[in-house]
Amino acid sequence: MQYDIIVVGGGHAGCEASLASARMGNKTLLITGNIKNIADMPCNPSIGGSAKGIVVREIDALGGEMGKNADKSLIQIKMLNNKKGPAIQALRAQADKITYPQNMWKTLCNTENLQLKEDMVEGLIVEKGKIMGITLENGEQIHSKAVILTTGTYMKADILVGNTRHREGPHGEKPCNHLSENLEELGFQIKRLKTGTPQRIDKNSIDFSKTKIEYGDSIYHTFSFDNPPTYQIEDQVPCHLIYTNERTHQIIKDNLNKSSMYGGLNDIKGIGPRYCPSIEDKVVRFQDKEKHQLFLEPESLYYDDIYLQGFSTSMPHDIQELMVHSLEGLEHAKILKYAYAIEYDAIYPTQLKQTLETKLIENLYTAGQINGTSGYEEAACQGLMAGINASLKIQGKDPLILKRDEAYIGVLIDDLVTKGIRDPYRLLTSRAEYRLLLRHDNADLRLREYGHQVGLINEEQYQKLLNKKEKIEKLKEFLKTNKITPIDSTNIYLESIGSTKIQDGVTLYQLLKRPEIRMQHLEHFYEIDYEEDIKEQVSIFIKYEGYIVKAQKEAEKMKKLEDKKIPETIDYDKIANIASEARQKLKEVRPTSIGQALRISGVNPADIAILTVYLKKEYAKCQ
Repeated sequence: MQYDIIVVGGGHAGCEASLASARMGNKTLLITGNIKNIADMPCNPSIGGSAKGIVVREIDALGGEMGKNADKSLIQIKMLNNKKGPAIQALRAQADKITYPQNMWKTLCNTENLQLKEDMVEGLIVEKGKIMGITLENGEQIHSKAVILTTGTYMKADILVGNTRHREGPHGEKPCNHLSENLEELGFQIKRLKTGTPQRIDKNSIDFSKTKIEYGDSIYHTFSFDNPPTYQIEDQVPCHLIYTNERTHQIIKDNLNKSSMYGGLNDIKGIGPRYCPSIEDKVVRFQDKEKHQLFLEPESLYYDDIYLQGFSTSMPHDIQELMVHSLEGLEHAKILKYAYAIEYDAIYPTQLKQTLETKLIENLYTAGQINGTSGYEEAACQGLMAGINASLKIQGKDPLILKRDEAYIGVLIDDLVTKGIRDPYRLLTSRAEYRLLLRHDNADLRLREYGHQVGLINEEQYQKLLNKKEKIEKLKEFLKTNKITPIDSTNIYLESIGSTKIQDGVTLYQLLKRPEIRMQHLEHFYEIDYEEDIKEQVSIFIKYEGYIVKAQKEAEKMKKLEDKKIPETIDYDKIANIASEARQKLKEVRPTSIGQALRISGVNPADIAILTVYLKKEYAKCQ
C-alpha cells in the first residue's frame, strides 16, 4: 500500500505530525507499537510550564492540537511567574492521564486522510539516498513519499533499577530493537541518553495535613486561542508541596552505590537531563542545600495515584521505600509504582536540516526525543513542524522555518541542528535571546499567519486574527488621541492609586507607561470598550515599548546575517586560514546562513570573517 507520509510512533510528536500531515491533504499512516499508548504521558501529568507553556500556545497558533487537547483534559491550571514580567509568564496545567490520551485518540480517529496501525517498525526502505517506506517486524513493507520517525524513548530502551537492566519501554512494552541499528547502517550517529520518572503514591496513604496546598488560579485560562474554558474554577484539584530533609539525604548518601547511576550498573552510557536531575544527582551536586522541594500531583480524576514530582531515582525498591517514608507526610505512604531510569537511543541532531529532514536520507524526518529532547511540549512542536515540512516538501512548496525571534519553536530547532546536544535538551526562557518578543500572550499574532498559509488555520480563525490586529491598532490610536488634564479631581484620583500628580495635559498612552498605572485605571477617565486580550496586548506593548523596539532592531540585524546564505555545495576544505575546529564544525552542521554559522560552538568571529570574504569572492550571489 502507498501513502504520502508514514509517521512512526504515537506519542506527542507522532500525534502532531500525523494530524498536520492529514489536515494538509496527505494520505497518512500513523503506526505505533501499542495503540493504547497513543498520546501517553509516561512521566509527569502536566502540560506547559516555564517556556513550555508558550510552546503549547505556539502549537495552537500554528494549527496544532496539544493546546486544545490540554484544555479539554485539565484538572488544574495556573499562570507561572504572574508577578514577574510578561516575557517569562507561561501556563502550566495538570492534565488527566486518562482523558488526555482518550481525547487525542478521538481526534485522530475522526481526522480525514489518517489511518492508524498497531505494529513494530524494524527498518527503513531507502533507495539511492531517498526514503521509500518502512519495513515491519514481520517483514512486510509499506511504501510512502516521506517518513517521520517519532520513536520517543523506545529505541533499544532499557529500564534501570538498582543493579538490574531490562530491555523494555516505559510501561514494560517491547521496545524497538533494530531501528537504531538500521539508522547506524545508513550512516547516522547514534547517541545514548537517559531519563527517569519518580514513584506514584496512593493518595489515601498521604498525610496532607503536613503538606502545603497549591491551588489552581482563580481566573480562567486556556492554551487554545479558539475555544472558551470548559472547566469550573472551583472544581480544580489542588497539588501539594513538601520537601526532602536531612534524613532523606543521608539515606541517599548511604546507598549511593546501589543506584544504577552511581555504581549499581557499570555499563551505563546514557547521559541524563541536566535540568531535570534525579534526586541522587541533586543530593550529590548540591550538597549545600538542606532540602529540595517536591510536588504531590494528582494524575487523574479516575484513580488515586499521586505523582511525586522531583523524586526520580534509579535506587532499588527497598531503598526507595526508605527514601519515600523519610518525607514528611509520607511516613506511611504506599508506593503504587516504583521509580526507574530509562536508557534509550537517539540520533545526534546536527544530522538534521532546519526543516527536521535528515541530511543523509531525503524525505526522512525525525521529531521528539529521538532528536535528543526531553518533554512532551518539545516533542509535540517538533512533530508539528516535521509534519508541516514533510507535507510542503512532497507538495513541491517552500519549507516553513521559524526564526529565533519568531517562536520558541524556532529557538529549539535551531539549537538542536546548530549546537547539537550533550544531554536531553530542555527548553528554557534563558535560551531565547528575544524572549520579550516571544511571549505567551502574542503567540497568535506571531504565528497564526503561518498556520493559515500552510492550511492548518481556517478562514474563520484567520479572520478572527485580522479583527484582533485591527482592534489593537484602534486602541493604541485611541490612547494616543485622548488626554487627561491636571484638574483637581484627576490628581486626587492619581494620588489615591499611588501615582503622582500631572502638571500638564497627558495622553492616556503616556500615562499608561507609568509602572503603577493599569488599563483599568484609565477607565476611570474614559470608557474603553475592548476585550481583555486586546487590552492586555496594548498594555504590554506600551509599558515595554522601549525594550520591545530594541529587541526588534536586534532581530533585524540578525535577519541581515540570516539573509546571507551559504551555498549547500560549499567545500570548507578550500577555505584557507580558517581554524581546524571551525572547519570541522562547519562541515558537520553545514549552516545555511552566516547567522546560523555564528551560533555554532567552536566557530569564532575570526572564522566568520574569513568565511564571509571567501563567499564574496567565490559566490557573487552571497555578496
